[in-house]
Amino acid sequence: MATTTESAGAKPRGKAPAGERVADWADGRLGIYSLAKANMRKIFPDHWSFMLGEICLYSFIIVILTGVYLTLFFHPSMSEVTYDGVYAPLQGIKMSDAYASTLHISFDVRGGLLMRQIHHWAALVFVAGMFVHMFRVFFTGAFRKPREINYLFGFLLLFLGFFDGFLGYSLPDDLLSGTGIRFMEGAVLSVPIVGTYISFFLFGGEFPGHDIVPRFYTIHVLLIPGIMLGLLVAHLILVFYHKHTQFAGPGKTNKNVVGMPLLPVYMAKAGGFFFLVFGVIAAISALVSVNPVWSYGPYRPDQVSTDAQPDWYMGFAEGLIRVMPGWEINAWGHTLQLGVFIPLTVFPLVMAFMGAWPFIESWATGDKREHHLLDRPRNKPVRTGIGAAWIAVYCVLLLGGGNDIFATRFHLSINTITWFVRIGVFVIPVIVFVVTKRWCLGLQRRDRDKVLHGRETGIIKRLPHGEFIEIHEPLPQGALHTLTAHEQPKPLEIGPTVDKNGVERKAGRITKLRTKLSQGLYGEGTQIPKPDAEEFKEIQSGHGHH
Repeated sequence: MATTTESAGAKPRGKAPAGERVADWADGRLGIYSLAKANMRKIFPDHWSFMLGEICLYSFIIVILTGVYLTLFFHPSMSEVTYDGVYAPLQGIKMSDAYASTLHISFDVRGGLLMRQIHHWAALVFVAGMFVHMFRVFFTGAFRKPREINYLFGFLLLFLGFFDGFLGYSLPDDLLSGTGIRFMEGAVLSVPIVGTYISFFLFGGEFPGHDIVPRFYTIHVLLIPGIMLGLLVAHLILVFYHKHTQFAGPGKTNKNVVGMPLLPVYMAKAGGFFFLVFGVIAAISALVSVNPVWSYGPYRPDQVSTDAQPDWYMGFAEGLIRVMPGWEINAWGHTLQLGVFIPLTVFPLVMAFMGAWPFIESWATGDKREHHLLDRPRNKPVRTGIGAAWIAVYCVLLLGGGNDIFATRFHLSINTITWFVRIGVFVIPVIVFVVTKRWCLGLQRRDRDKVLHGRETGIIKRLPHGEFIEIHEPLPQGALHTLTAHEQPKPLEIGPTVDKNGVERKAGRITKLRTKLSQGLYGEGTQIPKPDAEEFKEIQSGHGHH
């Protein structure tokens, strides 16, 4: 029989702590240690703009947490009940069970109103954060290879956030949200051939039906959040898998990342930032009322709430329909309502343009390299101008979506506002594009002057011959690197019109289009040449300046 002996003087090893035994058990089956060792020291750059994505993540978590709480008390039913709760102005009024349960949450459930407010404000912050985050990615070129798919994930999260917010806003079945659902029904009915079928499917029959709230509820709490959660997880996995982007600076290249490790520094900062975001949203929710459904009353098909407006992120879509002329076509006993159907198709197209931009730019430039250094927006004037023009379109149409509010508050003609939006949606984005592009070029010239002549000190010196000049201080090497690290791509060219045998070679339409796009992005008038080393040395040596 085999026996074991302890070495002389050695003490027997005691039992490992319970936590260590659990960790060893889990690591033996899941490989947690090796996975954590490889990823917990991942480096994250330290720049304020990267917190925008964290705000989106944290507000989404807050929406989920508060939404779970609200589902415990909300009744997604359109069954008619008579209200007998504590809110005296509505006692004895017939309403849907959904609206009555919303009042119950607001006035009877401890902390219910605060939870409703936090849920609504967190949803607004999420959509706003996604907007700003997406445009940060757009303006800095963070969507370039290998992050095109991750950009699409973020874009889909924003798009789904629009619709999930609209569905959640509609669940209480109050007069304001019911007016919004009626607006949506009119848009659905404008779809040729299948519009009526889609409407009947949504509402379970004629508007308003008895199934719309239960169906919206299922989509709002299960379908869309499930898809969004999957996209969010995939988005974060790709963020870990790809090297993190960073702004150009000393020691920063496409092959490294300069910043803080995930553990312990970044996780500590991220944890604190989560509670900061949660605290700010909770404070806003406690101090600023949003969606007071008891003020509107229950929905009735024969009534419309005064000054009915959707949440701000859907005002863009409503503005499209409000300012569209009431065109319609009558043929073969059917009516095609172009005044509603055209905006219904334009809305996703305008959104899709921003989603497709990474592929448009990659195709136009022919750039297939990986990019981990971000662009300064001023160094890409055309792209920055296009993004600014898109924002201008959104703002103009948002004005159209609230034309009645602006008309009554500022004592203006609603027709004047409508015509201003109709014309402005085509003119203002062009003006914004031109101004933004020239602004970027002006900033490039300023950067060039700073590199060549240094920083203005504000000290005036008089030369022996009487001339006054301002003394410039040379920039430090780090600043010089930041101002000159960007690339200036050359536009594509069609090439010779004849081959080596003298035979005429015709370029196809696709080639011509690609070349024109490339010329528009990087051609003449889109970039201010960077100063080269020889020019810099000549200026610094005293030749060509005071």
